[in-house]
Amino acid sequence: MRFVALFPLLCAIVAFILSLLCIFAGSKISFLENASILTLNTSMLGEFSVNTSSTSGGSSWLSSIEGDIQGDINGLINDVAKILDIHDFYSAHLLDYCEGYYTPSPISNATSQPSKNVTSCSNHTAFFTFDPTAILQSELKPGTNLSELKWPSAIKDAIVAVETASKVMFVLYFIGVGFAGLALIGAFIGFFVGGRFSAALNVMLDLMSFLSLGIASAIVTATSVKVVDAINQYGSDIGVAAYQGSTFLGMTWAATILMLVAAVGWLIDCCIGRKKTASKLG
Repeated sequence: MRFVALFPLLCAIVAFILSLLCIFAGSKISFLENASILTLNTSMLGEFSVNTSSTSGGSSWLSSIEGDIQGDINGLINDVAKILDIHDFYSAHLLDYCEGYYTPSPISNATSQPSKNVTSCSNHTAFFTFDPTAILQSELKPGTNLSELKWPSAIKDAIVAVETASKVMFVLYFIGVGFAGLALIGAFIGFFVGGRFSAALNVMLDLMSFLSLGIASAIVTATSVKVVDAINQYGSDIGVAAYQGSTFLGMTWAATILMLVAAVGWLIDCCIGRKKTASKLG
């Protein structure tokens, strides 16, 4: 056993686990739900549309529920999503999205803070793209259209703009995880079998994983910022908000950095082995 190889081995193990968790977070109800790429908060969707419908003189379907909720704004905030037959939040993951309600209420107060209660997750889909416009439209009551809620087309435009980048990100994550798995196997071999060749091979495997995960992490960071900014900028008028997933970003960048550290560790091991060989020859 070569204890000098223990540190890069541990780095490879942790990086491999973290990268797998990034891919499979949200794969079932309540599995790493906090590790979403972004969360769409729709618990107040329609609030502003309802408040302005009476002054516009329109006769849309929203007028039929206005009398039930006009005098109680807190009740409106708590119940409007259910009135519209949609959920309070939608969490985007790499392979799917999950949805649910905030409990005990979407609104925080002095005695309680809202927490996520996930009710369902979509099927796993390769090259999945989170499209809140299509998801919400599919869940609204029959005969209801997002245009009646003044849903901004700019949100859809932002999703379309990052769709190709999202597909590239998907491929790079799996390439990165694949190289991380190979690097893990190579690290186990290098831990028990010495030699510069083994160390050099591990350096290459770690660097390939680092590059793949690094580019994927950069893409997911940039695309999530673009989508969240678009939702918050154009959706605030209708009560929609979005938040980046700090846990997911922390996991993906940690895996990336660990693969770089592992590569440096094997590079040092390779240099040490070269010096030992040179000293023996001398």
